[in-house]
Amino acid sequence: MPPTLASLVHHSALKLTVRAGRDRLDVPVRWAHPSELADPVPYMEGGELLLITALKLDAEDPEAMRRYVRRLTGAGVAGLGFAVGVNYEEIPKALVDAAEEEGLPLLEVPRRTPFLAISKAVSAAIAADQYRAVTAGLAAQRELTRQAQTGGPEGVLAALAAQVDGWAALYDASGAVVATAPEWAVRRAARLTGDVQKLRDRPAPASSVVGGPENEDRVELHTLGTGRRPRAALAVGTAAAPGTAERYAVHSAIALLTLTTERSRSLQAAEQRVGAAVLRMLLAGEPDHARAVAGDLYGELLDAPFRMLVAERVPVSASAAMARAESRKGAPAVDRPSAAALAAADTGGDPLAALADVVESAAARAGEAVLVVPEGERLVVLAADGGAAAAACGEYAAALETARAGIREKVPGGEEDELVVGLSAPAGPIAASAAYKQAEQALSVARRRGRVLVEHERMAAGSVLPLLADDAVRAFADGMLRPLYEHDATGRGDLVASLRAWLSKHGQWDAAAADLGVHRHTLRYRMRRVEEILGRSLDDPDVRMELWLALKAVGTE
Repeated sequence: MPPTLASLVHHSALKLTVRAGRDRLDVPVRWAHPSELADPVPYMEGGELLLITALKLDAEDPEAMRRYVRRLTGAGVAGLGFAVGVNYEEIPKALVDAAEEEGLPLLEVPRRTPFLAISKAVSAAIAADQYRAVTAGLAAQRELTRQAQTGGPEGVLAALAAQVDGWAALYDASGAVVATAPEWAVRRAARLTGDVQKLRDRPAPASSVVGGPENEDRVELHTLGTGRRPRAALAVGTAAAPGTAERYAVHSAIALLTLTTERSRSLQAAEQRVGAAVLRMLLAGEPDHARAVAGDLYGELLDAPFRMLVAERVPVSASAAMARAESRKGAPAVDRPSAAALAAADTGGDPLAALADVVESAAARAGEAVLVVPEGERLVVLAADGGAAAAACGEYAAALETARAGIREKVPGGEEDELVVGLSAPAGPIAASAAYKQAEQALSVARRRGRVLVEHERMAAGSVLPLLADDAVRAFADGMLRPLYEHDATGRGDLVASLRAWLSKHGQWDAAAADLGVHRHTLRYRMRRVEEILGRSLDDPDVRMELWLALKAVGTE
């Protein structure tokens, strides 16, 4: 504890006597400073014990003393020491009354006690307090280091909470709570997720202080990691601002947890190399070799049904993005993404790295294995079917769709890196190669449609008609049907409508003629003219299929 006026009064060598403000003696003293200035306030910082002999003061003037004392209390002076036997044999009543009125502690300093002795006593007490704080801080560092070696991040949090007499929480890159100490703090930590997400948008390293809900506590937030993108965050909740020893503990915890996250990054890089080898073996049809190499690294992931995910970073101009957004107007609405997914859907930075963070964080929270393999401009992920990682990918994609729609409406130019993702149907290790092809096919459709995520299962369950909304398909359809449109433009018949009606009725003359309101011989004549103009036989099923798809493609415009 820093020195207080009470500790100085109880100092046997100083022989100080309290003359006013006895109920304020617990005030800490930052320094002892003698000054005979009539107005020393401009040179004070607050917290000082001011020592005077009243050499230049009219200490017997009540009004002058009231003004003097008010200025001292306004400046935050801790107390006033008055030396008797120098200019005054005792402290003037005017000064005692003024100090009592303002609640300013007034200490009588006997003649035999020099001001230097008081200054030395304050200095020694401050030095002793700092020494105790440093010693306690070093002890805290040793304990935190020991916990980091034996208990990991959870051990560090537990030791830190004990050192600061409060609580501590660790968050992942998305702002989700990873661990807390004590356990009862998990609900408090969860309420600060939004503050953690705001903090990660600031240049690293970053920190902030927030008040807990309903002023429960004072919480410090700190980002963890050495790179531009924070790897994690630490929250420390205390009843009051930490002292020197507690500050040592907090800084030590930040350093140790940062080392832990950086070490985890190195381990993650090594794991990714193993994962790349495992993936190559799976795609080569060697699941047994893949299991042997993976060992227990991926748990039961290689034995249970999984989803293959292939993601790609694609630069897209804002004008093209706006066109895509316009083309999707009226599409079915997606489920509203969670707050965590919306926060993770940051359009800045590397979209592949952001997706990897989202998937790995979700898997870690759920305690499930996930295989993440970066491949240049691509990212390949194996995630358990129906697991948290696959669900997090879907939420992240929905959040990106929402975020991009808003951005495209506001930003008329420039380019942005977009994320496109293809997701396979559930598959097992023996069918990994087929799952990879499915994911690539879905990725191709997502890229062409301007969507963030396309699932292969939904492609198969849906209609082929949306696939016709492609410039190449429409160009083919226009080229094939143009001679018929040109014929009809001359007013010599309605071959396009007749062809559509005949194909829709599977070549049934009477039914198609009835729909058109013409005689079946008229319809037969029109179909012969179609064959003559196109140079193709309608008896060929491939020709009928191409014509029907061409009519559908033209109809999607």
